[in-house]
Order: sequence, then C-alpha cells, then structure tokens
Amino acid sequence: MTELPYITPELPGIGGEIKIEPEHFIVEEVPLYPPAGEGEHLFVQFTREGQTTREVVENLARALGVNPGGIGYAGLKDKRARVTQVLSLPETTPQRAEEAVRALGYAFDWAIPHNRKLRPGHLLGNRFTITIQNPAVEDAMDRAQAIVRALEARGMPNFFGKQRFGQYGDNAEQGLAILTGKKRRPRQKWLTRLLISAYQSQLFNDYLTLRIQRGLFHRILLGDLAKKTDTGGMFIVDDVETDQARFDWREITFTGPLFGYKMRHPQADAAALEEEILSTSPVTPEQWRKNRTDGNRRVGRIFLQPVDLKPCRHGLRLSFYLPKGAYATILLREVMKPAAPLPRFE
Repeated sequence: MTELPYITPELPGIGGEIKIEPEHFIVEEVPLYPPAGEGEHLFVQFTREGQTTREVVENLARALGVNPGGIGYAGLKDKRARVTQVLSLPETTPQRAEEAVRALGYAFDWAIPHNRKLRPGHLLGNRFTITIQNPAVEDAMDRAQAIVRALEARGMPNFFGKQRFGQYGDNAEQGLAILTGKKRRPRQKWLTRLLISAYQSQLFNDYLTLRIQRGLFHRILLGDLAKKTDTGGMFIVDDVETDQARFDWREITFTGPLFGYKMRHPQADAAALEEEILSTSPVTPEQWRKNRTDGNRRVGRIFLQPVDLKPCRHGLRLSFYLPKGAYATILLREVMKPAAPLPRFE
C-alpha cells in the first residue's frame, strides 16, 4: 500500500503523538434523526472507551440476553478513544438497558424508543476533540494554524484512514483473495463485508491519489459524477465551465469509485481516469457480482467547517466536525506530517 499524498506538502508539520490516552481522542456521533419516542426498538446513547463497537455489541447482547444481530449501530468507532454513540436495542426496556449499560462500565445518557433498527450510515457525522501531544517543534501552534487554514481553504481529500485496513494492514489483501476465490469466505458475514470493503477502499485511495498527482483535485472533469453538497443529489458533469464555478463555490464536489457490479459510472474524461485504476485490479465483473459487491460512490473532496485549535498541556487540542465516513486521522496526518506513518488503531 503506497503512502498517501499530502494536500499541504509545502507546509511543515508539527510531529507529535496521538491516542496516548483515550481522553486524547474524543468522538461524539451527530445523529441523522432523533428517536421517535415509540416503537419496538430502543435507542440508547452512552459513552465508552477501550472497546470496539463490535465488542460493545457483544457485551450488551450477553447482558440483555438478545441476539447480537438485532442490535443496530450507525458507525464503527475506534477502540482507543472516548466515544459517545447511539445503539438500537431490541426486546428491552429503558430501565433494563440503563442497568446493562451501567453494569458494563459505560456512562449512560438516555434511552428512547424508536420504530426502526439503527443502520450503518444513519448519522450526519462526528465531532472530534483530539489532543496532539509532544509536538516536535517549538512553533507548533503557528504551523498547525497554517495547515488547518490551508485545509479549510483547499478542502481535504476523503481518503480512507489506515484503520480501515486492519491492525496488520492486510484487510484489503484478504478482501482481494476472497473476491478472486483464493481465500474462503469467513463464516461471519460482517467480516466478509469488512474485508471486501477494505479492498474497495484501497482502490478508492489509489484513485484519489492519482487525481491529486495529476493536479485534478481542485478541478471538475467532463463526465464526473458530481454530488450536490446541500441535497446530496448526483449528476453527470456535461458543462465543465459552469460546474467548475459551482465546484469553486462549494456547491458541488466530485465523487470517486467504490467499485462493484451496480456502481454508477462516470463518463468521458472522468471514466478514463477511473478505468486506469480498475485496470490494475484482477477482479472481474463476474467476481464482483458473485460476491454481491454492489459498489457505490464516495465524495472525493471534503469542505471543512472551521477547525478550533488551542494549546493545552504538552501539546495542542483540535476540535472539528467531519461528515460520516470521513477519517479524523487524515486531517491529523496533514497537521503532524509524521516521519513514519501514523499507527493503525482498532
């Protein structure tokens, strides 16, 4: 896996360390909708640390005596972080849920019924408060400010972070082996999906890297599948001059490929760029279909909301919002520019 390019390569980073303690990496989900107040599922918000989302699901399932598959969540969160998130629980009451949450050592916030199970992607985004400790330079605050303001002005590439590829960085390799029939599908359906999606993610990162290397990160291409930033609607770019102006005004952004047999394809110049990446993959259309890998589109350039940056003991603290699916570690690596890649976290 090649190292990802920077969008602020001319601005020196500050070095430092992250995730020394869970409270140095705080994540709070921003829900897509509030619970209805009635229904057969129970939305529960709580704060935990030191466990993955799937470990939390298994723990709650055992505590409540329910099937883990009946518990819903909007997104997977890191283990080495302090996370506030919502899960939906089946066949339980607010009192039982609160007792189970507290017994497991989680900080309970609330429990409200809803009429549907929470599904992956059912959130707007996440708020982060992250501490970078022990920066390597004395002028860390000035350097960080310059990088953050440049990212706000230029946009941030929506790369998948290293944690997407597993603790040992081999998830994409395993996903490719499953797709091409060189590895048996795991018994757990979620694990099969995870590994195949890691391979899709690697191809997306390759595409976005190529677009940046070609100087096309700030340009709309003829045939791009663009996405409206207000409504989320997608359309094919057929008037580059008009849509470049909309792109510059942040009304639209381009999307990149999460390859699969049902994925919407771009046209013209944009299609040729994606074909360069797809041609490097040994996966055939039949293999995507056989493995029920639909495919999708993913935003390539994120327009950041203002990032708050403050000095703190032994470092700097950044507070910012990212839309769902975006990785905070991509922003952090621009600020830190570590000599070695940031470590992978579960």
